[in-house]
Amino acid sequence: MALQQSFNLMIRPPPSSSSSTMASQVVVGRSQSLFLASSKFDFRLPYSVRKLKCDFANSATRALVRDTGESVEDHHPIAGDNDSSSPDGISSTNINDYNQVVDGELRLPERDFTGTAYVPIYVMLPLGVINMECELVNPDDLINHLKILKSIKVDGVMVDCWWGIVEAHVPQQYNWNGYKRLFQIVRDLDLKLQVVMSFHECGGNVGDDVHIPLPQWVTEIGCGNPDIFFTDRDGRRNHECLTWGIDKERVLRGRTALEVYFDYMRSFRVEFDEFFEDGAISDIEIGLGPCGELRYPSYPAKHGWKYPGIGAFQCHDKYLMKSLKKAAEVRGHTFWGKGPDNAGSYNSRPHETRFFCDGGDYDGYYGRFFLNWYSQILVDHGDRVLSLANLAFEGTAIAAKVTIYKKLSGIHWWYKTASHAAELTAGFYNPCNRDGYAPIASMLKKHDTSLNFTCVELRTLDQHEDFPEALADPEGLVWQVLNAAWDVSIAVASENALPCYDREGYNKILENAKPLSNPDGRHLSAFTYLRLSPVLMEKHNFVEFERFVKRMHGEPVSDSTGSLGEVH
Repeated sequence: MALQQSFNLMIRPPPSSSSSTMASQVVVGRSQSLFLASSKFDFRLPYSVRKLKCDFANSATRALVRDTGESVEDHHPIAGDNDSSSPDGISSTNINDYNQVVDGELRLPERDFTGTAYVPIYVMLPLGVINMECELVNPDDLINHLKILKSIKVDGVMVDCWWGIVEAHVPQQYNWNGYKRLFQIVRDLDLKLQVVMSFHECGGNVGDDVHIPLPQWVTEIGCGNPDIFFTDRDGRRNHECLTWGIDKERVLRGRTALEVYFDYMRSFRVEFDEFFEDGAISDIEIGLGPCGELRYPSYPAKHGWKYPGIGAFQCHDKYLMKSLKKAAEVRGHTFWGKGPDNAGSYNSRPHETRFFCDGGDYDGYYGRFFLNWYSQILVDHGDRVLSLANLAFEGTAIAAKVTIYKKLSGIHWWYKTASHAAELTAGFYNPCNRDGYAPIASMLKKHDTSLNFTCVELRTLDQHEDFPEALADPEGLVWQVLNAAWDVSIAVASENALPCYDREGYNKILENAKPLSNPDGRHLSAFTYLRLSPVLMEKHNFVEFERFVKRMHGEPVSDSTGSLGEVH
């Protein structure tokens, strides 16, 4: 136990207090790979190069120390792999009780998850599994891959039901044909379905290999009324999703945005009634913003944003500005009815702006007014859409058991500054002196809705070498969000932000999925892996993934890939 406690203190420190300046931030020397919190970035450094550098790394002779490994049993057929033999066993030597070294890399023992809680594992299907004509693409290949996933006891798959495909041409004319065939295949293989109501555009983000725009008829409306889209201070429109300012405005061929979302969800519920009745559909995730996440589109790559820019406020369409002006009038300060003019630009750093710098306007009278309004718009949108979602998916006793999820992005850069600027522009009012996630958790609790949160595979120590100025703290953010949800007793599921194939990333997911020191025995309700791909199906990657699935299920594992043993 002493060893395990030492391990936790080294790599999983509790969230540190915010640093007021970059100079006060301690940077831990560690070779790293950068893994960003959400799926909208245009770069990724190799995940597998993470290293804790040994004290004797400069020695002319480097010790080669490996752990005992047993052959992995029950290998499963993998596309392009004709060799079903197990990898060779690997000999081991212990260096000391606290660390071991493999190829000059310091490693620490793993936890043993045998007998721990069963966390269901789902795998996201490829984005292009359904084409723009709502036809299933390459069904034979898909069936083969699903059979392989089933053979290692994956619980189910996740699929996006794209608004831009189903209601593409004419309002309230829905084409579900391709999804019907897909769902039948999944059900016949005795896999469960997580289904996403995707009201956003697909394309332009890391991992997006297809482009799925919003429905054509919506785009046509936008040509005549561009204020239906989120807008920044410079007047640039973002076509990823509709502004929340039109939730109650009848600007979509006589319907409000809320009515459009409800009609779509209700059509799905009726069309796939049999899949609800027999329990094939286990979860419904409701898209509430860009990339399906409840946030403003504050850091769009198409507008030049690059990590770790703070992003920009997205409230300058005429509908949200009308709401802001009304709120200012109610407060008695009509001159507050405009967005900040000193908040920098997409790629600014907090200290470069008068709004986000230490002691900046974000914490002044106007700043607190604006941020309260801006974040409340986000909460109110989630509240309204989830109310309608619960209405759309009610109707049978089985349907009542379907879990409705809301996805929340992990904005972890600038988390160790006072203002948390990147979170503020995204709509999370979470500076160092305020809990911005508690109101969201309370809103979810009201609707008996679960939370799906990203970035559980990210390590704080891995964020400093290439971007020390970002003052990121993904572990602190995860800790805060998980506890905000668990404090109000709502379930939390999660997914990885970007593709993950190595053991270190899987171990971090496991640590967050089943916290060692949680006194209430809290754990994730489900985990969804991003995503099914040819890379995942490569033999060495798939063997590692199979091991991860077993550990998430609480099953014992045998080790053939150089693991250094598990610690109880």
